[in-house]
Amino acid sequence: MPDPLLLGGRLAIDFANMPSYPGAPAHHLSWEELVVFLQTSRIVSAERGSNLLALSGTEPDAAHSLLSRSMRLRDALRKAFGALVRREEIAREWAEPINQILRITEGHDELVLNATSWKMEFQAREGGLDWLLAAIARSAAEIIVEGAQARLRMCSNPACGLFFSDNSRTHRRRWCSMAICGNRHKVASFARRRAS
Repeated sequence: MPDPLLLGGRLAIDFANMPSYPGAPAHHLSWEELVVFLQTSRIVSAERGSNLLALSGTEPDAAHSLLSRSMRLRDALRKAFGALVRREEIAREWAEPINQILRITEGHDELVLNATSWKMEFQAREGGLDWLLAAIARSAAEIIVEGAQARLRMCSNPACGLFFSDNSRTHRRRWCSMAICGNRHKVASFARRRAS
């Protein structure tokens, strides 16, 4: 499975874009897709990701529960971010999956010695797996609180639909990725001009 493209510029945006390639239909996430996203976005280490992958076989109920919560969070983020882009109000029910994660995942960062180097690791107050979504929920809450100041946009390619944070100097970014959708648009425009 290829690593997800992290084009959104912020963790919650990248999560809302899952699967993160332009034009990809929204579908149910697989456990493997979720774990690969957590690794790629550096929420968990490769070692912890391997342990999580095995969890679907050793503790299928826990894995299924987190996966269901993840899909509910992702779908709520898509609705909330879509409303932000259209400058509409965000419905309370779209904020609830974010709040549920924030309520459950109280904890703290802690320095942990890993063989010969130090790293920072989140230590959840509770023992479940919901802490894996804590950073995503916090990122989403920050974006919603920022509102229009978050400069959340949707790719101008109508076949794409990915969100991104416009941190460009002029704040006029149009594409999720210039290399993907922007280039396709330029090639299509050139072909149309050449044909006429």
